[in-house]
Amino acid sequence: MTATPTARWLRRPAGTPVQLGYGADYNPEQWPREVWKEDVRLMQEAGVTIVSLAIFSWARLQPAEDRWEFGWLDEVMDLLHDAGIAVDLATATASPPPWLTARHPEILPVTARGETVWPGARQHWRPTSPVFRTYALRLVEAIATRYAEHPALAAWHVNNELGCHNVYDYSEDAARAFRVWLRARYGSLEALNQAWATSFWSQVYGDWAEILPPRLAATHPNPTQQLDFTRFSSDALLDHLRAEREVLRRLTPDVPVTTNFMVMGTTKGMDYAGWAGDVDFVSNDHYVTPGPQSLDELSFSANLTSAIAGGRPWFLMEHSTSAVNWQPVNQAKRPGEMARDSLLHVAHGADAVCFFQWRQSAGGAEKYHSAMLPHAGPDSEVFRAVTALGATLRDLAPVTGSVRQPARAAILFDWQSWWAAELDSHPTDRLRYRQEALDWYSAFLALGVRADLATTGTELSGYDVVVAPVLHLVPQALADRLTAYVDGGGHLVTTYFSGIVDENDHAWLGGYPGALRDLLGLRIEEFAPLPDGVSVQLDDGSRGTLWSDRITVTSPDVDVLARLAEGESAGLPAVTRRRAPGGGSAAYVSTRLGPDGLTPLLDRLLAAAGVASELPPAARGRVELTVRTDGSRVFWFLVNRTDAPVVLPLSPARVLAGLSDGEGRITLAPRGVAVVQYPPDEAPGDRERAAAGPRPL
Repeated sequence: MTATPTARWLRRPAGTPVQLGYGADYNPEQWPREVWKEDVRLMQEAGVTIVSLAIFSWARLQPAEDRWEFGWLDEVMDLLHDAGIAVDLATATASPPPWLTARHPEILPVTARGETVWPGARQHWRPTSPVFRTYALRLVEAIATRYAEHPALAAWHVNNELGCHNVYDYSEDAARAFRVWLRARYGSLEALNQAWATSFWSQVYGDWAEILPPRLAATHPNPTQQLDFTRFSSDALLDHLRAEREVLRRLTPDVPVTTNFMVMGTTKGMDYAGWAGDVDFVSNDHYVTPGPQSLDELSFSANLTSAIAGGRPWFLMEHSTSAVNWQPVNQAKRPGEMARDSLLHVAHGADAVCFFQWRQSAGGAEKYHSAMLPHAGPDSEVFRAVTALGATLRDLAPVTGSVRQPARAAILFDWQSWWAAELDSHPTDRLRYRQEALDWYSAFLALGVRADLATTGTELSGYDVVVAPVLHLVPQALADRLTAYVDGGGHLVTTYFSGIVDENDHAWLGGYPGALRDLLGLRIEEFAPLPDGVSVQLDDGSRGTLWSDRITVTSPDVDVLARLAEGESAGLPAVTRRRAPGGGSAAYVSTRLGPDGLTPLLDRLLAAAGVASELPPAARGRVELTVRTDGSRVFWFLVNRTDAPVVLPLSPARVLAGLSDGEGRITLAPRGVAVVQYPPDEAPGDRERAAAGPRPL
């Protein structure tokens, strides 16, 4: 199962009211002292309860190796505490100061091409540098010692966005650490040579010292070497997290420790499912990705963060009030979007909502990134929206500490498959693992059916339906678990390029889909990826891109749900479903259908499993439903996915946010959110549909 974090939340003084956290990164060092009191006054006006402090302050805290300057931070900590605002205090190790890199340029990362990553931005440090580690831990020790007893201190914030810019380092430090990691993984060179298939291209190693990171090579580097280096790089960052955490726990054992993950978009280098057990609570940064699935992706990432957190409440450490500064075109959010985005994170389990940053910078690389207090000042639409959101979060205090109520369906997400499926020298380089998972999630949203994101360590038996898109890397133990799930009555859905390799990236022999071949009741001799601009027509009216398979059905229990409808492969199965003796099933989708093609297919598969939407029919696809519960109360979060009002025929026991007409209807404004509270046995749902049982396909 996914490593679950220690059950500790923010440390707060006795008597502090139970409420959702609200705030931002605060960077007072960018401003003169006379601004600080005004900042605190406006924070109180906006309803801020917590700020992250000192994230990029190393150069100010330690301006030279032998000089420390804590006075300004003492003053800010005291100001915030006097105002009742808690502090998530950073260890400040994210960006080394100029004096350190000038004295020790050997801490700078090196690219696969051998280029040095120079100072001038941030995160210019090697995760495996013993020199950097020494200086960083000295700083952590100094900060922790000084502020251990400060009453404003609510949590420790290790580094910042570990791996955002330095996940892969190919230096000599990294090479030495990689060899140590490989010795621990394999034990012997013989085992490593077997795992890496080094008999291919004369790569057999006779000494550990011969092994290097996968630096720039004449052609495709060894694929298992690449996969292991990705694993190692994630573990190297985790090791740094642990090193800082151990100093903090030694000096302040009662203060929880976190670090901000980046569960969003294409951030794939860190196996966050494997990191979660090393923090006291999970934190995440998320920024909206422009495009037709932008709202779906926001929900997907928040949902996945909840899975990583083991279902426990988590901390949204950063998102934006409006525009960011690092996209090709940085568009401002429309009215209602900031509140909707924030509350959608709360719906998926966040008990704190924070932004980057409090006051918009006047200079530097992020001066055009929005903030709670924009360049326009407090007399602005952004600040008025920020203050209104603070009031809404106060109204949602009853939600604090509740957990997400599990759905009946789940999408399996696996970092190992993500890494392995997108290696080079594959049948196509167009495959995007996360996009396929997101497309399935969009289909669930279009049907109005709740679905959890789950990791490969999650216990699956509680789900009626599990979708495992592009589950490319399947060790025998995982194959056995999926078989047991289906044999126990569960309904599994998987896709093209699944079950193909084991944990060493070695192909399962005997035909595709390898480890899942018998479970699915089919066999494929050769892949048939599709070139750009080429698609395949299915006889159910959908059209597939990217991939197709020439499927041979090998079990009499397999039903063909759709066939290829044109060309030389016309008539061959395209979508299949094997009925298992225990009442479960295993379905296979052999092409990329996209959200529009997946939605009707998913509807059929869910119906056969007896899973339906809990929403009124007219709201499905227009409203996203997420449910939280504390055992004695159930909270429905209803998020309007459209730009028009939506009226829902629901009779809540209590409305915490949103508008009810008192006559059994709730109105969602365009891009609006309602939160309603029910006793546990009175929430609407799909009880009637579940009682009716599954429908035949």
